Amino acid sequence: MIIEIRAKTMLSTVPGGDGYFGHRYNFNIYRGCEHRCIYCDSRSECYGIENFEDVLVKVNAIELLSQELPRKRVKGVVGTGSMSDPYTYAEKQYQLTRQALSLLARYGFGVSLITKSDMVTRDGDVLTEVNRSFASVCFTLTTTDDELARKVEPGAPSPTRRLAAMRMLADQGLHVGVTLMPVLPFLEDHLDNIKAIVESAVDHGAQYILPWFGMSMRDRQRSYFYARLDELFPGLRRRYEARYGLSYGCPVPEAKRLQAEFDQLQQKFGFGTRVPVPQKEPQQTQLRLL
Repeated sequence: MIIEIRAKTMLSTVPGGDGYFGHRYNFNIYRGCEHRCIYCDSRSECYGIENFEDVLVKVNAIELLSQELPRKRVKGVVGTGSMSDPYTYAEKQYQLTRQALSLLARYGFGVSLITKSDMVTRDGDVLTEVNRSFASVCFTLTTTDDELARKVEPGAPSPTRRLAAMRMLADQGLHVGVTLMPVLPFLEDHLDNIKAIVESAVDHGAQYILPWFGMSMRDRQRSYFYARLDELFPGLRRRYEARYGLSYGCPVPEAKRLQAEFDQLQQKFGFGTRVPVPQKEPQQTQLRLL
């Protein structure tokens, strides 16, 4: 269900800046997501979304951004997608992400967005305008196996489609890369999967890959994830419970070995492990009164 809401503010400042994605500011236009990934941390109680299957649309997002962006004395990279995908299917109807990107371009801000959707290619023209400052599109990939992805990310476009979208944007001169996270224990934590993601990402133009060899689990998120495991992978839940109990951070059993193998792949292919934001963020110019 799509529910329209009105937000009080949009832009939030990232204290100290984000060292991996380069965000100085952050916003989320949608709350909830139609991709229905079984592991999504945003189902947790702390985010206050009662039914994550609903998508809450901040219908006044563009109005607020048009007021808040010009007030920022320091320009920088604006992040989106860390909590809810900016290209959830509601975006087809509302096109708020596209309008927000146009505002970023108008006011000289960069963007660093995270998505699982190939819908982002629709906005290649606007992203090119934003890229006069900086534009990065980071595609989340937890597997290159489309069949496995249909189980763990049932509503999201397939990894094959995401990779094709990344290649398209790379060919347009945009900064593109991969968030290799989460890596689900006992399902995706094997070297063949990590190598397949890295090699496919590099083949499709990835300039950087950000890995995390594990996942998070807490309260409602854990309950939902375990219910889906019981349905899709009978018996696997017991292995999670035995190893992780009620832990929030759940590194895969061979995290150190996979990290070492990933480091070797990084040295071989030469990709970065952070979003390549500009070294110096442009200062906002003061408008002259005529």
